[in-house]
Amino acid sequence: MKNANYIINGVLTLAVIVLFILHFSGEKRSVSGGGDLPGSDSIRRSPLLMAYIRTDSLLNNYKLFSDLNEASMKELENHRLDINRRKQAFEKEVQNFQQKVQLNAFITQERMNQEGARLEKTRNDLERYAAQIEQNLSETQMRMQKQLQDSVLSGLKQFNTPQKYRVIFSNIGTDNFYYVDDAYDITREVVDFLNARYTPAK
Repeated sequence: MKNANYIINGVLTLAVIVLFILHFSGEKRSVSGGGDLPGSDSIRRSPLLMAYIRTDSLLNNYKLFSDLNEASMKELENHRLDINRRKQAFEKEVQNFQQKVQLNAFITQERMNQEGARLEKTRNDLERYAAQIEQNLSETQMRMQKQLQDSVLSGLKQFNTPQKYRVIFSNIGTDNFYYVDDAYDITREVVDFLNARYTPAK
């Protein structure tokens, strides 16, 4: 019975010591930790060293992403219109050639062969042009993604200077987290900060 009492007293003493250490180390962290986020009462109550951003929400609300996406769509539409016009013009030439062959309109076989060779070259040129346009669009898309990534990362560095977060996670939908408190969500603050420093290109 005495042994049981010794064990219980030892456990209680250890628990008190642990609580004592946690209490005072928690106070030190709150003094030396990052500053509060503006406009977030829940975060003001407990300074955070970690936070997360909902990437899909950030992109949907970041003006730079919206402008880059709009520019990309316009460029894609313009190129598609150009390609389709070229294809239609080529198809008309092919139909005209086939009609001439059916009506035996060519004066000589050589003349018909020349026209056929010209159309074949036009087809190859059109295919090369379409492939080049696709490559250009892909390169443009990569440049836009790099521009967006650089803007977000440099913005986050500037945003984080007063907050002193040690880690900022990226989250898409429910990926990466099974559960996380909404107090750690700084998406709105980051979006407002990025939009405030963004100047649209004229």
